[in-house]
Amino acid sequence: MSVIEINGLTKDYGNHKGIFNLSFHVEKGEVFGYLGPNGAGKTTTIRHLLGFLTPDIGSAKILGMDCRKNTAEIMKNLGYLPAEIAFFDGMKGMDFLKFMGEMRGLTDTSYRDKLIEKFQLDSKGTIRKMSKGMKQKLGIVCAFMHDPQVLILDEPTSGLDPLMQNIFAELILEEKAKGKTILMSSHSFEEIEKTCDRIGIIRTGELVATEDIHVLKTKRRKSYIITFDSPAAASAFAKTDNFDKITLDGATAIVDVLGSVTKLMKSLSGYTIIDFDTQKNSLEEVFMQYYGTTEAKGNTTKQGGAR
Repeated sequence: MSVIEINGLTKDYGNHKGIFNLSFHVEKGEVFGYLGPNGAGKTTTIRHLLGFLTPDIGSAKILGMDCRKNTAEIMKNLGYLPAEIAFFDGMKGMDFLKFMGEMRGLTDTSYRDKLIEKFQLDSKGTIRKMSKGMKQKLGIVCAFMHDPQVLILDEPTSGLDPLMQNIFAELILEEKAKGKTILMSSHSFEEIEKTCDRIGIIRTGELVATEDIHVLKTKRRKSYIITFDSPAAASAFAKTDNFDKITLDGATAIVDVLGSVTKLMKSLSGYTIIDFDTQKNSLEEVFMQYYGTTEAKGNTTKQGGAR
């Protein structure tokens, strides 16, 4: 059953700004990652789902209801976390949560209190004195505390430290296990990898693909930084023909690998390895590799010398 349905959605602001003939769906119990560079159209899509905008063409539905016509009814079952949260800065955190809870008719606050503890939210402080990370925690608690069926999250881990990012990922998986339907916009590929079932990538207002996350992982190129016990060992390893690109810097080799790392592990079995690390690719690099928007890294040749 499709809980979120977008069919032929178009909002044209001119100069190819907006979204164009956008169509995708999110099934019940699915976590859908919505990815794209800044200005690609992610927020415009989300604003249609929240009923803030009227499309030029097409439709957006949640739980079978038109997002523009049935906004109030949809909001009863929806949790929303915007990329830029607007708070009443003079209020204390708990007062804000109570205010939002009253608006939603929240009577059982046990889940709210559990989330406050989970994210170590200092709800007693005044919002204007809170750090970016603390405000983000407040927004997360507000979005989840009424236990909605559907969640729309726009850059949900912005400002959170790595520990809190992991806790948030755990929360998403817990909500998924409850059968919640989640659409999550993000710039973090690692975050999407941990939590999502499928992803949709939007570029210049057009959906270029939807993909199962497991398929996408096999198409993602990673760089591994390997330190050998000597420059000679690194040089000997670099002479193998198993990899598209190996860059040498003394006793260190940087190896590009597409998909499974099994072949790399086997190739290293005869060497003494001092250190092994992964070089994370930016989301933009993943886009380039996956869609060939620039020359693929895999087409480059081996090279020696400093990187």
